[in-house]
Amino acid sequence: MNSYTLEELAEITGGEVLGDKGVRIVGVAGIREAGEGDITFLANPKYEPYLATTNASAVVADHDGGGDTAIIKVPNPSLAFLKIVSLFAENPFDKYPRGTHPTAMVHESSKIGKDVSIGPYVVVGKNVVIGDRSTILPLTCIFDDVKIGDDCLLFSSVVIKDRCEIHNRVIIHSGAVVGSDGFGYAKEGSNHQKIPQIGIVRLEDDVEIGANTTIDRATTGVTLIKRGTKIDNLVQIAHNVVVGEDSVLAAQVGVSGSTELGNNVTLAGQAGLIGHIRIGDGAMVGAQGGVTKSIDPGMRVSGYPAREHNYARKIYAASTRLPEMLKELRELRKRVMELERKGRGVDQAAEDD
Repeated sequence: MNSYTLEELAEITGGEVLGDKGVRIVGVAGIREAGEGDITFLANPKYEPYLATTNASAVVADHDGGGDTAIIKVPNPSLAFLKIVSLFAENPFDKYPRGTHPTAMVHESSKIGKDVSIGPYVVVGKNVVIGDRSTILPLTCIFDDVKIGDDCLLFSSVVIKDRCEIHNRVIIHSGAVVGSDGFGYAKEGSNHQKIPQIGIVRLEDDVEIGANTTIDRATTGVTLIKRGTKIDNLVQIAHNVVVGEDSVLAAQVGVSGSTELGNNVTLAGQAGLIGHIRIGDGAMVGAQGGVTKSIDPGMRVSGYPAREHNYARKIYAASTRLPEMLKELRELRKRVMELERKGRGVDQAAEDD
């Protein structure tokens, strides 16, 4: 079992120990669940009250803590805790035996690199290339002419369709489908004629794809997920979409065809984007945001249709007062009508005189 002193962990994270540097850490846990020997972290102010009651032996935080628990003080607790968790996490590549399981079906024309693990009931089609040290877990299906790079990890029941390209250090979680047909039809009378989808999907280095996410192949050309982008579970990426480097797409996001996302874009949960628009570098779309037009670089939007975030908040705040405002409007309308009635009465009296 791995164990480290706080002094050692502080050196790894670039932090400062406030308390006993010799405290030995044997595990990691959340601030509420942690016990003796565990280290936890505090990044969200919402969890500040738990600092006084946690049973953890140490806490990673960006302040002094103010209690008896030892602190590793760092500017970025989340990043520091990530480094610490990595020390205790089991390397998934070490869990699985190298080699090809007897039940796997690997076509003789495929080229398998060094130290590759191919699990039970995996199917590998014709002319597939799998790079060194990659791991393909049970029931995964890799169609013809697929290229997979080095140090990739494909969990169980992943499907990679024909000719798609997976670069190095890519992680794809269970149930994901890469290279399914794009949703393309031409209408002939009342019938929908399928447009052949002859492009591919390319996942660049260090991309991660969540469980049950689907990435459609391009009609022609490439559906492209660029280096370092992370895509959550249950996301739909349509044909000919381009997602820039180091972007983050949360669960249940949907991106329509031929939309282009720049670098470092963030799409929060259930955001939906129409097709053929451009999302600029560093832009952010809030949860359930409905994007109907292009977004400038660095812009934050939310709501439906998506608007500048602060403006959208004002609209939402005003909408919560609609019943009260409607009541006031009816009362004002009633008073105006009464004043008008009285005004007409005065005018009539003047005429009679």
